[in-house]
Amino acid sequence: MTRQKAPLSIISCKSGLEFAKKVVKELRKISENKVHLIDSTEILFANTEIKTVLNESIRGKDVFIIQDVENHSEGMSVDDNLRALYTTVDACRRCDAERITTVLPSYPYARQDKQDGREGITASRIAYELEGDGAVNHIITIDLHNSAIQGFFRRAKVDNLKGSYVLLPYLKKLIKDTENSVVMPTDLGGAKRANYYAHQLKTDIAFCYKKRNYCKPNSIEELAILGEVKDKDVYIIDDMICTGGTLVRAIEEAKEMGAKKIVAVCTLSLFNNPARERFDSAFEKGILDLVIGTNATFQTKEFLKECRWYKQVSVAKYFAETIDRVNRRESITDLLG
Repeated sequence: MTRQKAPLSIISCKSGLEFAKKVVKELRKISENKVHLIDSTEILFANTEIKTVLNESIRGKDVFIIQDVENHSEGMSVDDNLRALYTTVDACRRCDAERITTVLPSYPYARQDKQDGREGITASRIAYELEGDGAVNHIITIDLHNSAIQGFFRRAKVDNLKGSYVLLPYLKKLIKDTENSVVMPTDLGGAKRANYYAHQLKTDIAFCYKKRNYCKPNSIEELAILGEVKDKDVYIIDDMICTGGTLVRAIEEAKEMGAKKIVAVCTLSLFNNPARERFDSAFEKGILDLVIGTNATFQTKEFLKECRWYKQVSVAKYFAETIDRVNRRESITDLLG
């Protein structure tokens, strides 16, 4: 058995608390060592400044900070949640943690990963800020929008987990007729991911071509499906669902081409407005059967109860296994698919 380098401690930012509790619950099942959720307080001042206070010692501990930057349930924006993360990291650094790992199920600004005209590469800036003064040693995330983001980090180690690790077992139980099923990405950029799913599920594959208007946010000018979907059950694979515009267009196109059942599958179900309205409508029209996502991004209990078209698969155990091995300095290769 590999010996721990330092005692494992979990710290949660306020927006990451629900996910942190699930991860800690799973960690306590698998870890031979005591897993402690550090008591901390996140203070939001009247002028919107944020401060994190650690209410107990973390000196010499291997600290894992969990933050869900896409949890807006209490009015916190992505930027608010980022500032909360930065103040927590700084508090841990100043309080002499042995090692600091940030656990970010959804990497912020992941879609701003390349330059197109007179603009910044904000995903790179996030890496720079997390690594500031050597504060963060390690980042654990899942299904980066572009795996090249790992290259933005010059010192910190990045482990990019795969949503397929938990989604594929669920799909293998769901799909009964592989010969009449087809996997399809929402764009050509997701072809590699879709091809992996198709290979593992032993299904055919189709492709979705889209032309995006980059002058407008979430705007698609043209969309077409390449491949045979008539009389097939179509499983549309993506890393994230934002407003759902592209996905609903793909669903409509597949249905017009004669698809039978249509299921959407993603790791990060952000569901920014007007996503819910779009999926409610598609479900009521009978063109959408199911959307499968994970709890890597927060959904309210009301949402999970009311949205009959949505099924959530947990990645808490997956993250817990990764954290436990990282703490023990053991390989996680077999967890990366």
